[in-house]
Parts: sequence; structure tokens; C-alpha cells
Amino acid sequence: MNFVHIGAGAGDKDPSSNFRDGFSELVKKQNNKSINVIVVEANPNNIKKLEETWKDFRNVKILNFAIVPINTTLSKIKLYYSEDDGPHYQLLSKNIDHIKRYFPNSKINHLHAPTLNIKNFFKNYCKNLTIESFSIDVEGADFEIVMDIDLNEYDIKNISIEYLHLSKIQKKKLINKFIENNYSYNGFGIDHNDIDWLFTKKKSKWNNLIAKILPYIHRIHYKRLNKIIKKL
Repeated sequence: MNFVHIGAGAGDKDPSSNFRDGFSELVKKQNNKSINVIVVEANPNNIKKLEETWKDFRNVKILNFAIVPINTTLSKIKLYYSEDDGPHYQLLSKNIDHIKRYFPNSKINHLHAPTLNIKNFFKNYCKNLTIESFSIDVEGADFEIVMDIDLNEYDIKNISIEYLHLSKIQKKKLINKFIENNYSYNGFGIDHNDIDWLFTKKKSKWNNLIAKILPYIHRIHYKRLNKIIKKL
């Protein structure tokens, strides 16, 4: 099985998240050290922590890139972070206002990371793979990147994307993209804080009727809707 995660942070080695990481928890509960794992992280300071996270797995690629949309031509990108987000600065974004939103009174620093657009990422690292789980958490750029993925070209069974920063229009477009490509909404995604949506490659008319409601309601009601899905 192949598991892919973009925006891996420090894995399960960050004390500020109580050493929890939804992606590594998902993979490790498979209890199979031969699983193929590809993780991508823009912050070079987190690579050693990712190596620690995955030290018991034989088939792991840890890539130090900022994954960007197809139309990005820069070879390096400036990413902002807050000094108060230590020690691993997992809230990393090309949009300084995104950082200020969470750390309004903090000093904001930046780093430069090499870029790899999403099309070339799949071409270079995921060609001919059947991907059991693909997840992305890149602090504000998730929508653009996922919209650039050709879902007909790659065999991806489950896709988990953070919904927290999506506008109503982005939510509608994202849901429509998945439905049009034979995916169905399947509740919360991999993040242990329940801030991801999960879409599974299958057709479920009822699940997608519920998905159509998501852009119009507050996220506090998502849990209730997901309970309905489990009963269907």
C-alpha cells in the first residue's frame, strides 16, 4: 500500500501538538512496516524529526519541498512563520496574513524553500502507484493544489484535505470536483482535530447529497452529519 502526505510538519515528534499526527497514526495502525510512505515538508528544520517518525519503516521517501500549484514558476518560495509557533513552526504559509491571523502579536519570520509543482510531484514520485491515502495540509494553498490534480490520471482511493481555510465558493468547487470524478464525501479526514474532509473513490448518492450541504453550514454541525453518513 502507498500512503502520501504533503505538509508533514514534524510528524509525531512535536510537543506542541501533544506528539500527535493524524497521518502517521493512520499509517502506523496498519501494522505493516513494508508500506510505502512518501512525506513532503517545506521546512528543512523538520526533516530530522520526520526521519525519527519513520525510522522503523523500510520504504519511506522524505522530501524537502514546498508543493505549489502548476502555474507557479518560482524555483524557491518565501514562507512565513511565527516565532511563537516553536519549536517546529508547523504553521508555515506563503501568505503572511494567514500567520498573523493565528499569531497577531508575534514576530513573523520567514524562510525560503525549494518548490515542486503538484503535477511534477505526481509525475516524479507517484507514477503508476495505487495510492491508498493522499492527504494535504499546506496552510491556505490546499485548494489551488488539489484543483490542479488530474484525478483521472492517478489511482487515489482516499483524499484528505483541510477544510478550515476554504471559502464557501472554494468548498463548493472542491466538492463538485470530487463528485464529478466519482468520489464521495466520507466524513472527517486524517487530522486528529477533525479539520479535514475525506473523499473516497466510490459513488454514494446519499453521502454526496450531504456533501452539498457542507459549504452552507458551520463546521460545528459536521460531526452530526458524519454520524448520519455512518448509519447509511
